[in-house]
Parts: sequence; C-alpha cells; structure tokens
Amino acid sequence: MSSLHDKRMKKGFIGTIVAALCCFTPVLVFLLGGVGLSAWLGWIDYLLFPWMFASLGFLAHALYLKSGKKGVTPQTIIVIAVIGVTALLFWLEFRFAIRISIAAAASVAAYAYYLRRGAVKQVA
Repeated sequence: MSSLHDKRMKKGFIGTIVAALCCFTPVLVFLLGGVGLSAWLGWIDYLLFPWMFASLGFLAHALYLKSGKKGVTPQTIIVIAVIGVTALLFWLEFRFAIRISIAAAASVAAYAYYLRRGAVKQVA
C-alpha cells in the first residue's frame, strides 16, 4: 500500500512542479510561440493556477494517506481549500499570484510536517 501512496505523492509533486514552471517561467511562451499558438497565452493562467492548486491538494491527500492516521479523511477540506484559493486568486485578478501560490505550497509543507510529527509521536 505504501507504494501506491508514494506514486500519488510523486504525481502530485510532478503536477505542482510542471504547473509552477509553466506559470512562473516563460516555458509556455517559448513552446506555444514556437508552434504559432501564442494567442492562447492570454488565458492559460486560468488553467495553470487551478492545476497547480489541485496538484498541491492531491499531494496533501497523498501525505495524509501515507501518514496512516485514523479518523475522518481531510478530503473535503482539501477540496474546499483548493477551490477557495483558486477563487481568491481569480477574485484578486492574479495581483498576488506568487504570494498566494507560495502560501499554498507552504501550507502543504506545514501539513506534511504536522503529519510527520504526529507519526513520530505514534511510533515513540
């Protein structure tokens, strides 16, 4: 079962990194511009940011599953958080996109630390 959780974590991490690279670097500008599809770049952030937040949510859920904690799964809370962060980003019209993205990633890292700390206490 651990292998399945590792695969989920890997997929969430890779999805987050790919979306972040496409959002914060000119990777898509060069790729889409090179094949004549640069007109799509105007709306691509409306796809990439939710993809990044959903990947972070997928990663958070995989971390929870890997931790082996018993109780109610935080799946609903994660979905609400992903939708809320995406809505906040759209509402603010991408003004604080980098700050919101860093805060979302830091929240997942803090959640991972919390889960790991709890797992260490259970073993001890």
